This record gives sequence, C-alpha cells and structure tokens, in this order.
Amino acid sequence: MNAAPAQPAPPRLTFRKRHRLARARDYQTVFRDGVRKGRGPFVLFVNPNALGHSRLGLSVPRRVGNAAARNMIKRRLREVFRHSQHEMPRGYDLVVAVRPHDPLPLEEYRRLLLDAWRAADAVWTKRRSRNADA
Repeated sequence: MNAAPAQPAPPRLTFRKRHRLARARDYQTVFRDGVRKGRGPFVLFVNPNALGHSRLGLSVPRRVGNAAARNMIKRRLREVFRHSQHEMPRGYDLVVAVRPHDPLPLEEYRRLLLDAWRAADAVWTKRRSRNADA
C-alpha cells in the first residue's frame, strides 16, 4: 500500500480570546502609536505587537445604528478577521473604528479590511527598514 504524501493541515479559523483587544490601554496604544488607514465606512488603526499573532478591537459607536445593526457589523468584521488572519501579516494589533453606514455584504468588508491591513503593513515595513538603516 502506498500512502499519500502528508499535506499540511489547514489553518484553524478561530477567533479566540487571545485574538481580541480587551484592555483600554491596548486601544489607547493603538490609537496613539498606530498607523491610520481609512477605507469605506471605517478607519483601521494598526500597531505592531510582540505576540506573533494579530489581535482585533472594534469601536462601533451608537451613531452607527441601533444595537442590532451595530452587532451585525461587529459580527461581520470578526468573521472577516477570523477567515483572513492566516493570509495577512502577523503580529499587529488592529482597531476598526466604524463610521455610520448601511451594513455591507461580508465580501465587501473583507475587501476593505484586507486592503487597509496591507497598506498599514507596507507603512510599518518601510518604517522598520528606515530605522534599521539609521
């Protein structure tokens, strides 16, 4: 019997407690020191961390809509993060500050978030290389 070559296991698509920003000081650090990238109905703040994995924080004010609308938007953004975390650069704290808008389809949130995340990673990569040269 010939055994098929072992394929790597697919990444686990989870959103655990360690993937969340929970403390106010973590949010403050990201807002203060992070790179800001606006895309569509939200602004993404990105700051490197030393954890080896990325963490997500959400800021959805009341002016975005009623509780049901805010929760739907938060669920969709968490779902995008959960599915995209393995294909994006690791080691960042992300805070998504949502502006008032009508809820978008999941795929649109995914496109906007990934675009902003990549742009912020490019800025941090450029900063790191500039600091390494200095």
